[in-house]
Parts: sequence; C-alpha cells; structure tokens
Amino acid sequence: MPRWTIDPARISVVIPVLNAAPHLADLLPALARQGLRHEQFLIIDSESTDGTCDAFREFGATVVGIERRVFNHGGTRQMAVELRPEADIVVMLTQDAIPQGSDTIARLVDAFTDPAVGMAYGRQLPRTVARGIERHARLVNYPPQSETRGLEDRAHSGVKTVFCSDSFAAYRTSALAAVGGFPLDAFFAEDQLVAGRMLIEGWRIAYRGDAEVSHSHGYTIAEEFRRYFDVGVFHGRNRWLIDTFGTAEGEGLRFIRSELTYLLRHDPAQLPSAIVRTFAKYGGYKMGSNEARLSNRWKQRLSMQPFYWRRQPGR
Repeated sequence: MPRWTIDPARISVVIPVLNAAPHLADLLPALARQGLRHEQFLIIDSESTDGTCDAFREFGATVVGIERRVFNHGGTRQMAVELRPEADIVVMLTQDAIPQGSDTIARLVDAFTDPAVGMAYGRQLPRTVARGIERHARLVNYPPQSETRGLEDRAHSGVKTVFCSDSFAAYRTSALAAVGGFPLDAFFAEDQLVAGRMLIEGWRIAYRGDAEVSHSHGYTIAEEFRRYFDVGVFHGRNRWLIDTFGTAEGEGLRFIRSELTYLLRHDPAQLPSAIVRTFAKYGGYKMGSNEARLSNRWKQRLSMQPFYWRRQPGR
C-alpha cells in the first residue's frame, strides 16, 4: 500500500473526461492501486457517449455531468474544486495520464509536507509507441530530478519557472483559494496562470520526478501549429506572465537545439519533420499572439480549442 505523509482522507482526485473508453483498461486499474477510496475520484463528464460514465460509476467514483458546450479548462476545474470543499489537496488528472506505480499519487502529494508548497506536478513519461520527437519533449520537460521553485528562480529559469501541467498536478486548496482559484475563462494553460499567481504571492511550486504517469501526444504538424496558436493567444492575453517571468523565445531556441541533437542520435529519420514542425510552431505562435486581428471564424479554424471560440462574441 502507498505510504502517505498527508492524510489521504483529505485528498480528492478530479478527472475531466470525454469519451475516455480507450484509456479505461489502463486507467481504472491504475487508480484502484492508489490507496484511495474510490468515491474520492471525482469525474467531470462532458456528455460522453461511449459508456465512460457507466464504467466510472461501476468503479465507485463520483460522476458529475456537464454540457459539452460549457466545458472550460479553468472554469470546469474550479467547479470541481468547489464540489469538494472538504479536500485539503486536490489532484488534477487527465483521462490519458496513467499512473505508473501504486504510490504515484502519494508521492505527488508528499510535496505538501513542505508548508510553503502551494502546487505540485509530477513526471510524464512518453508512451511506449512514442517516436523521437514525442519522446524528447517528455524527457526534456519532465526529468527524473525533483525540484522546488520560488519567485527568485525566475532570474535563471525565466518563463520555465511557471511550467507545470494539469495532466498530473495537485493543489493545496487554501493556496488555490488565496490566489482566486482557477480563472473561470481560461481556455488553455490554467495551471500556469495559477502557478504564476502563487509564486508572486510567495508560494512555491514543486516538481516530483518520482511521481510518474504515462502521458504524451503524437501531434501532427497541423496540430502542432494549432497548439502553438493557442500558446500565442495565451501569452498575448496574459502579458503579466511574460513581464514577470520572461519571454518564451529564448527557451524555444534551447529546445530546438536539444531536439535536433537528440534526433540525430536516436531517430534521425524524424529530423525533416522536426524542422517543419519548428516553423509550424513559430508561425502558430506568432498568429496567436496577434489573434485580435482575426475573426472568430478564423480562430476556430486555427485553434486546438474551437469550442471555446464558438462561445465568444466577435467578428
């Protein structure tokens, strides 16, 4: 059984889902091994049609349904937190992030034994089918070494100081409330907005390299463009992050050099794809940064989150 340093009865695990059936054969057994009562898993379902809700209810999880059209990365998570007012720690997990050990969640929440930690996130490992591009991204962004970051680290880490991921993250609910909770209209990177606010308010962000989930994506070139369009929109709308922690361009250049070196050694056949993707990411980011000049119709075409733009007033 997992060895808890935080009272497990005061933990809630939130998983937003939409047609999660392809992942359940791996996910449900992994959740069952975590040493939590099954009702501590709160499932927020956006009108799944593939039996997802039935499977989670049979598992014993608490399932709450919402309309697909109202799903929002920030607002939906904030709703989930408010549904669990008794929780001291809320763990956020996505349906395709599979815990890799029976103590994965226990290792993540162990970070909160430090009273200064307001948020923690765990290591994401590449899928077994991942090729070089996908594998490199996880190895660079999620190393095995744990660390704890504070506002003072922006001097050398820049924008990476707020890097985190709600695919596998945990929040001290008192710290989350102290910074206003999840932003209700965040369509992307709500975790980084919270991380930035926590750091400014004196909280620390923990990365636990020993708490592992399997989670990665094999994006197409078009999907890479759309994802970085969203990153550009996010940075353009949240200039305070850039002003406080630094720009993303320098970090991007370091990533490109690392990626090309890694592929040359481990998967040289993907080098042409990586080069094309670099231009696609840059173009998407620049277009997203200038999204005010685009109509909502174009934003729906260019974004990974078209449902968000359909609800927005505009041209």
